[in-house]
Amino acid sequence: MSNFDPASVRADFPILDQLIHGKPLVYLDNAATTQKPNAVIEAISNYYRQDNANIHRGVHTLSERATRDFEAAREKVRAFLNARESSEMIFVRGATEAINLVAFSFARMANLGAGDEILISEMEHHANIVPWQMVCAERGCKLVVVPFDDSGTLDMEAFSRLLGERTKIVAITHVSNALGTVNPVAEIVRQAHALGVPVLIDGAQAVAHTSVDLQALGADFYVLSGHKLYGPTGIGVLYGKKSLLEKMPPWQGGGDMIRSVTFEKSTWNDLPHKFEAGTPDIAGAVGLGAAIDYLGALGVDRVGAHEHELLAYATGQAEAFPGVRIIGTAKEKAGVLSFVLSGVHPHDLGTILDHSGVAIRAGHHCAMPVMTHYGVPATARASFGLYNSRAEVDALFAALRRAQELFA
Repeated sequence: MSNFDPASVRADFPILDQLIHGKPLVYLDNAATTQKPNAVIEAISNYYRQDNANIHRGVHTLSERATRDFEAAREKVRAFLNARESSEMIFVRGATEAINLVAFSFARMANLGAGDEILISEMEHHANIVPWQMVCAERGCKLVVVPFDDSGTLDMEAFSRLLGERTKIVAITHVSNALGTVNPVAEIVRQAHALGVPVLIDGAQAVAHTSVDLQALGADFYVLSGHKLYGPTGIGVLYGKKSLLEKMPPWQGGGDMIRSVTFEKSTWNDLPHKFEAGTPDIAGAVGLGAAIDYLGALGVDRVGAHEHELLAYATGQAEAFPGVRIIGTAKEKAGVLSFVLSGVHPHDLGTILDHSGVAIRAGHHCAMPVMTHYGVPATARASFGLYNSRAEVDALFAALRRAQELFA
């Protein structure tokens, strides 16, 4: 048993203290976005109340304080992920923008073209499919897809077979948002690096559930979104190895990413600013820093162990529930339970559960190839966070019983 008590932190999340259709809110949609603790809300509010100013450009006190807090947040992210240098942490809008930045900047740097291959997996979020498809269409290179088996486990034999001399980059999710599968990313990096192939890991669904040590992992790029980490929306991080980021051209042009501008030529700023064009989401970065402080104080591995216990408890109930088919039964999973209920469309199920106060996700979860693999149009997905409890899992299955009765 984990030594983490979700009841001890629920009061930190004001949104949870409400009724939905007259029922206490049971929020089980954490893979879509996590709720925000008071520490994050107050950090954002305090920034706007006391320090609101543009950064890096002003010599007045507000600008200096805003710059200090913005760069302090960057250092917090570096420490949280154990990256080597804070200059390797690029602030972006989210994991999607981070992947797009790498896809297009790396394609230009590496001069990708006909015959070159980009290796991804069948379980990727659309954000780690579509940018690479766009690069392939523009450059004439080929997208190669590693399959997974019916349990939702990545086929590592296929990965080893498909990884080859034509592979120019591997882009793989750490944790599947649709299945909860935890992929063997360290082994993926090891095999790719043995052939000199760089690796991007989509960590959007991982960092709130498990410790990530980038120096130990060795990935060349790692991306995350703040809003899945108990932080605000609109802020994310791209980690990239300094040696690669220095060679990659800027993705966007504008203020703060330049060193000098004339009509004849412009030159670029040092890292990380070379990839941060325009005024960033300063309050978002401050809020993300507060979220990292909050989660760090609780212990991300303690939280992950609690969520794993919840997942095991929910999985046991689902296995015993008549008509439920679990989608994704890999041995290694994070806190995601995807399923279908016989005779009830997932969208109908989501609506019925909402009337019981239970918030889940219903749809393809931006992972349509996963749905195609299982021959379903959509799934219902319950996903767990640090404030969820066994009583809320019980409420989920009580609501499922009511839904089943409605369609009987």
